Amino acid sequence: MARAQGARAQMALAFETSYGTPPASGFTKMPFASTTLGSEQPLLNSELLGYGRDPLAPIKDAVTADGNVVVPIDASAFGFWLKATFGSPVTTGAVPGPFTHEFRSGAWSLPSMSIETGMPEVPRFAMYSGCVCDSLSWQMQRSGLLTATASLVAQGEAIASASAAGTLADLDLQRFGHFNGAITRNGQPLGNIISAEITYANNLDRVETIRSDGRIDGADPSIAALTGKIEVRFADQVLVNQAIAGDPCALTFAYSLPSGESFSFTVHAVYLPRPRIEIPGPQGIQATFDWQAARDASLGRMCTATLVNDIEEY
Repeated sequence: MARAQGARAQMALAFETSYGTPPASGFTKMPFASTTLGSEQPLLNSELLGYGRDPLAPIKDAVTADGNVVVPIDASAFGFWLKATFGSPVTTGAVPGPFTHEFRSGAWSLPSMSIETGMPEVPRFAMYSGCVCDSLSWQMQRSGLLTATASLVAQGEAIASASAAGTLADLDLQRFGHFNGAITRNGQPLGNIISAEITYANNLDRVETIRSDGRIDGADPSIAALTGKIEVRFADQVLVNQAIAGDPCALTFAYSLPSGESFSFTVHAVYLPRPRIEIPGPQGIQATFDWQAARDASLGRMCTATLVNDIEEY
């Protein structure tokens, strides 16, 4: 009897035309490091009395389908997660490329996806329909593997012994690394940065209507939030002075490859809190800024994600 192993697991993704309805074709094989995406249905204990000390049979509660997917930040497949987070991009370029995909925050509606995870040795293929991206986050640091975490809210799960994704489109994997990263402030390199965290949240509102199948009717985006943290080696007063003055700045977190592919994430109006400057000992002094972003009045949006690659359309 074969036993399931993560090394043989696979993931396929396609955007839906109608919420909660998996498309018949058009799935793409997605690289991923791990996933907690799944469906669960808890049991409710019986509260009835008069039947002795042994309880009556439990009752099924509503179905909850959600979870996280850890994916590499790469030049091709990451565009699908950006589209899920921000909506369809504004794409410029001509065949054979390169193409510039600009994803902008503030969209009133977000596309839904069908995601299938497969364990071929069992076999078990789980199709999660109505997946909407609740948040996307990643870290910048000096070394290590560069990955992002997409938090998803799904409508439901369908289990089958064979894949329903059909023939999968395959993408060339060109990963960005921490070595390819850079941070700028108002267009100028920002030095002495030890680490950075970025989290964009759509703050989805689950539409929990009464249904015979216990599923939700949808997941609507509400007021978005863009927050993060930068840890700096304390060398000057630039960021502290900005925090005291209460003025915003533009921060850009960017990656580029020698072959020309690039990804940049620009936060147009970043506000910094006044940090506590501690002296913990003889080592270097560090300061941590838990920043948050807001809508830039001149651009009319909070952030812009730009991906340059040879993919013509997402």
